[in-house]
Amino acid sequence: MTHHISRFARTRVLGGAAVCAAIVLSLVATATPASAAAAAVSCTSAKPALATKLKRDITTALSGRRGSISVGVFDRSTKTTCVYRAQTAYDSASVVKVTVLATLLWDAQKTQRALTATEKSLAKAMITKSDNASTTKLWNQLGLTKIKAFVAAAGMTQTKPGANGYWGLTQITARDEQKLLALTTITNTILTDNSRAYIQLLMSQVIASQRWGTPKGAPSGVSVHVKNGWLERATNGWRVHSVGTFNGGGHDYMITVLTQGNSTWNYGIATIEGVAKVVHRDLAAS
Repeated sequence: MTHHISRFARTRVLGGAAVCAAIVLSLVATATPASAAAAAVSCTSAKPALATKLKRDITTALSGRRGSISVGVFDRSTKTTCVYRAQTAYDSASVVKVTVLATLLWDAQKTQRALTATEKSLAKAMITKSDNASTTKLWNQLGLTKIKAFVAAAGMTQTKPGANGYWGLTQITARDEQKLLALTTITNTILTDNSRAYIQLLMSQVIASQRWGTPKGAPSGVSVHVKNGWLERATNGWRVHSVGTFNGGGHDYMITVLTQGNSTWNYGIATIEGVAKVVHRDLAAS
């Protein structure tokens, strides 16, 4: 996948790489301070000691890292939520592909139809290999009206789909990505159980070279579902993002880390993985 392109003109094809449900969505939507200068990691949990440890360890992982960073963590098992600058907007790069897939399934649900063979082929390439051409076909098939309708139905009020076919420039926040991940992992009125299972299946089949980021440090025996995105532009350097859901070891959790202003692609990955490692470690020990 040709992510290593910095020209804005090519961003079009450069993506970068029920009550219970309502409670979950409200938890993952916890706000962070609006001012970046005042921003601090905030954690709450049914296990206070876990919240304290995660706050300290995520703060340490972020210490000294350059650029803009946003974090969202939610563990359903311990009712643990951590947020850091969760309402800061970023160019989505390829993490928007999960939204595209969710929109496709949500739209198909309305007429109770199955995806066509072509749609399944495009969806698989889009998620498992982060194929840009497949994404563009699905994005154009759906159109902005349907994509915006799904985003609204999902309560992703801070997400603004990219105009003029530039899906990689969709504006996203960690708060909204956590909302989306919650919809893929718990029974809700937006996505059917079959739709959720399909999203999770494809995110579990991402090719080895793209399984970096939030899966870093996941304990053995924990199922991993991931989608990453990366995009270099003339301003704010590299955007490098990773969203993932994880289940096993007595935990059911999701992690979003969004970054920009990275000097290199690898620097962004290192920032994300520094956060992911401590989250996996602290949850496994709780």
